[in-house]
Amino acid sequence: MQSFPHLFQPLKLRHKTLRNRVVFGAHTTNMARGGLPGAAHAAYYLERALGGAAMIVVEPMPVHASAILTRGNFLHSSDTVIPHFRKLVEPCQEAGAVMIQQLYHVGAHGDQDNSWHAAWSPSGGPSYHDSDGSHAMSEAEIEEVIAGFVQAARRCQQAGFDGVEVWAAYHCLLDQFWTPFSNTRDDKWGGSLENRTRFSREILSRIRRACGEDFIIGLAVNDEPGVEVALSRESMAEIVALHDSQELMDYVTVGSGSYFDFARLIPSFQEGEMLGVDLSQSLKQAVTNALVTAESHIRTPENANTVLGAEQADMVSIVRGQIADPHLVAKAAADRAADIRGCLSCNQQCWGRRGRDYWISCLINPSVGREADWGGDRFSRAVQRKSVLVVGGGPAGLEAARVAAERGHRVTLAEASPELGGQFRLAGLQPRRAQITDLIQWYARQLDQLGVEVCFNRYMDAEDVQRHGADEVVLATGSLPQETGFQKALPHLAELPGLRRGRVWSAEDVLSNRARLGDHVVVLDEGGNWRGCGTAWHLTEQGYRVTLVTPDGLVGKELQRSSTDLALRRALASNGVRFITDAAIGNWGPKGAEVLSLLTGAIEQLAATDLVMATVNVSDMSLRDELHVRGVTPTLIGDANAPRLAVQAIYEGRAWALTL
Repeated sequence: MQSFPHLFQPLKLRHKTLRNRVVFGAHTTNMARGGLPGAAHAAYYLERALGGAAMIVVEPMPVHASAILTRGNFLHSSDTVIPHFRKLVEPCQEAGAVMIQQLYHVGAHGDQDNSWHAAWSPSGGPSYHDSDGSHAMSEAEIEEVIAGFVQAARRCQQAGFDGVEVWAAYHCLLDQFWTPFSNTRDDKWGGSLENRTRFSREILSRIRRACGEDFIIGLAVNDEPGVEVALSRESMAEIVALHDSQELMDYVTVGSGSYFDFARLIPSFQEGEMLGVDLSQSLKQAVTNALVTAESHIRTPENANTVLGAEQADMVSIVRGQIADPHLVAKAAADRAADIRGCLSCNQQCWGRRGRDYWISCLINPSVGREADWGGDRFSRAVQRKSVLVVGGGPAGLEAARVAAERGHRVTLAEASPELGGQFRLAGLQPRRAQITDLIQWYARQLDQLGVEVCFNRYMDAEDVQRHGADEVVLATGSLPQETGFQKALPHLAELPGLRRGRVWSAEDVLSNRARLGDHVVVLDEGGNWRGCGTAWHLTEQGYRVTLVTPDGLVGKELQRSSTDLALRRALASNGVRFITDAAIGNWGPKGAEVLSLLTGAIEQLAATDLVMATVNVSDMSLRDELHVRGVTPTLIGDANAPRLAVQAIYEGRAWALTL
């Protein structure tokens, strides 16, 4: 607490006192089944309450049939949810957290494949969520939605919540009424500021009348300075000040981005930190009654303490930071900030899985979404202490070694190179991805504290493994780039024609500086992810001229899931990268690459000095097979099991260690 004095000051919020200033803000976990929260939900939020969060804002409840956005949304307009929420709320309150439920309606941006209901909006605008449209709400429909908000708040109160947070952020329905772009009405719900805010003011005032004085009401807004039609900071401050002058809410939460700009809605490592702070500071000066919460890319206790110390907000919402490490607050309070597992801002399993309509998880913390099955992010001691040999110090091996040691086993980790991290370490060398390097350093500290014997430059063959004599052996030896130049788009070619001419490299060759490159590099990106795209970005930052070829219809196809693709393409384009999509490399000849169009079959001769192949790696099973001959049965995890992304590697490391 000495390190973060502003973070651990109690705060009065209406009838409740928060134990510190850290909020676990609202976000969609998509865990509901049949529209009801269950054991997975309850354990997920309880872990953050046990971890020290002062206030938890449970993910949004749609208030009407037209408000449904995801498969995992809660039931709307039904008292059935009340006893199920009570099972979620009460344990978190007993653990010391103030519990709030967010209420929302996305207006024109609803997902009609999930809702099977026409989207409603102030003036019949288009969806920025998909290609659908909406219809302009009638007076009766406006009243119906207002009633939906009030009844949802009543259910929350009956379920034991301490309050609700009404969602007016990201150009949702309330924001659509506020914004002249989306509200062109000429009745009492449009036109003047008084009229455009009538909808939200009616919702908040009617909730207060229905739920009484001992009930917290929050309002969520957002900052979107880069979008011309969005509300300016000055307009947002005026709107919030009007609500505050009528004492309609107890606090206001400030996020960033919107449906106009998904990339800033949940900002990745490509964006700056503390994005909601500029507006939160403006709102602090505009309100006299409500408290202000700053949200959006406030990743760490250091970030949060700085914001609070500068009086830019009264509270801070750390969401992905507490997803990645649910005990972030408790560790900061105990002066153990170095033990916090830092979020990578990668968005791959939180936003990325949610974008695919799965329940969320976390790349670096596989207990997320599995708290009910795995006992949270805490570890039980093993009944029998064993000696464990982990071969390989990439993400799978690091997590396996850490968790096995946490459970009391004697662990040796043998790494063939002089550094930990494997290919994951190389990914951390790509532009703006140094948070990966921070995570590897975190692992090194944890292994040291846990007494794990880490052996560098220790290549182990089958004889070495057998001689070690461990009770349990796990192979986390990773994978290797193909040496054939095989492309999935051209399956009839087992080997790239012209491969033997040389100057064909892997992404690993480039990032480890093994490749000696000329001035013009062609990157063949088969995965549509950071392995190829990030390598191309790295090359441009090193001054190379790059042409990126992909069999996909757009560069960074897989990165759409995490809303990181557009910012990547902008960065590549600004560095002069040429994109060739729907294409493969038909031949690597003396004049460079023959680029084959997968659409027309046309061939373009592309002069280049070097070719970098970012294709699927292969796993080497020779050590496993040799150990089997010697009567040793190892467990394979991570890329040694099958070449994939880091998320599967870390998951398998944790899952295996929990079985010991």
